[in-house]
Amino acid sequence: MMVVSHDTAAGTRPTAGGASGAGAVPQALARVMSFIDPRLERALQLSDDAAPRLLEAMRYSLLAPGKRLRPALVLWAAEACMPASAAEATPIQAWDTAAGAAVAVEMIHAYSLVHDDLPAMDDDDLRRGRPTCHRAFDEATAILCGDALQALAFETLVGSLPAPVAARGLRVLAQASGPEALVGGQSDDLAAERGWLDRSGPEGREEQVAWMERIHRRKTGALFRAALTLGGLAAGANDRQLAALDGYGRAFGLAFQIADDLLDAEGNEATTGKRVGKDAERGKLTYPTVLGLSESRRRAVALAAEAESMLSELPASADDLRHLASWIVTRDH
Repeated sequence: MMVVSHDTAAGTRPTAGGASGAGAVPQALARVMSFIDPRLERALQLSDDAAPRLLEAMRYSLLAPGKRLRPALVLWAAEACMPASAAEATPIQAWDTAAGAAVAVEMIHAYSLVHDDLPAMDDDDLRRGRPTCHRAFDEATAILCGDALQALAFETLVGSLPAPVAARGLRVLAQASGPEALVGGQSDDLAAERGWLDRSGPEGREEQVAWMERIHRRKTGALFRAALTLGGLAAGANDRQLAALDGYGRAFGLAFQIADDLLDAEGNEATTGKRVGKDAERGKLTYPTVLGLSESRRRAVALAAEAESMLSELPASADDLRHLASWIVTRDH
């Protein structure tokens, strides 16, 4: 584990410390937050041309308390892929090199949450323990806030990497955010929930599971995979390393979603920071409603193990990713 100083730009090297294994993930995520949150803050220091109310909503949404899981994937992937022959300062070099990509991914994530919470979509009024953006401001401002964060994400990414790497990274992030991934998954999720399908919906247990996986590999998993790929690209990863990260992301994304469904079924609002039980209220297809609680847990654990196995050829610097896979299926928020 690496403890990262706030003063990373000045070249201060991380030092080893903390517990080991999945139990240390919260501390590792806290170190990511201490690194990335000031950078999120700086990314929103815009000119006077930015509308004040819009900027306030962007700050409210992007800087809201959160795990910073997607930035962590970017930074940990970069650290795992730095060349073994690099200098002693490798960990800090990796994080600094990938910082812009990590900020960009969190902006896309924040935009997606703002739009998903809207009354026309998931209609949520609580996010991360606070009123959702459209509740704190208004629907029009929330829509514009999401639009602005999405655009700023691409501006941030392209300005943070060398041109050839930035071009690859822009394609990765755009694909993960678009009609074949995040947006398409959300559209199909709404279609299944609201009966917009050409037929009544997927029938039979295995068909329902396949349908859910198709949705969640795009709606949730695609941005995880993009985060990992962006971290690898920033660190100069080779094709083998990128394939390992992508395999990890595919299994991790589904494990995360099953754990999220279990939290909605069994969690409490005070711990999760959002309204729970809403999926069941809407008659929505989830892993617990289709597979049951026990089978859902078993499948999540198996996927976490699969994710970890994908990193077998990566060095010890990938340990934060390995531990994260185990932790994500036992979390309570």
